[in-house]
Amino acid sequence: MHDIINYRLFTLGSDTPVLLIDLVTSLFGLACVFLAGRNSKYNFWVGYIYTFLLFLMFWNKHLYASLLLQPISLGINILGHYRWTHPRKDEQSAADSSALKVTMLTWPQRGLAVVSVFALAWLWGWLLSMLGGKWFVGIFPSDPVPYLDACVTVLILLAQFLSALKKWDCWIGWLLVNITQMILHISVGHVFMPFVCGLYLLNGVASLIGWLRLYRRNA
Repeated sequence: MHDIINYRLFTLGSDTPVLLIDLVTSLFGLACVFLAGRNSKYNFWVGYIYTFLLFLMFWNKHLYASLLLQPISLGINILGHYRWTHPRKDEQSAADSSALKVTMLTWPQRGLAVVSVFALAWLWGWLLSMLGGKWFVGIFPSDPVPYLDACVTVLILLAQFLSALKKWDCWIGWLLVNITQMILHISVGHVFMPFVCGLYLLNGVASLIGWLRLYRRNA
């Protein structure tokens, strides 16, 4: 398994390897968000594979917050798959009674989400800075960017949870995720993922507009 994860397709410059796992993960990630942006329930099936690939990729780079996110992401993915396909009567889309309609957060809920992100990201970042730095020294390599890693993790959890509930606001969360992830991937030497995050940004803007139209149509 270690050989597969670290299989090099080629090397950029003198010391920047382009790994097969990065390429495959990128392709599945693009497929997943493209389907989600088009309001397709099939994004969840692709998402299950994508979660597993991300687990392997983050393990390889010692990004522990992002690594630990993947089992949680899997649980949220399962929740979203169920919610999108089993709406209550008052949640049914006007276009398809078997599908969950798009809704929005209230302003108080948005304020709570922002405060929660800042608080959890700071706490998680501090814990990661201790792990491998002062705690369990020699057992776990130190996270190279603990606070950025934690911020990306918390934003992803929020965006995924809102996506599972089919909240329009999830795409604002995803846009923030894409920007911070791009910085994170560049900082640890990922080659494909920064470009993928750029494509995610474009898809996020299109999806933000598309879901707003669905919301207005009660769909």
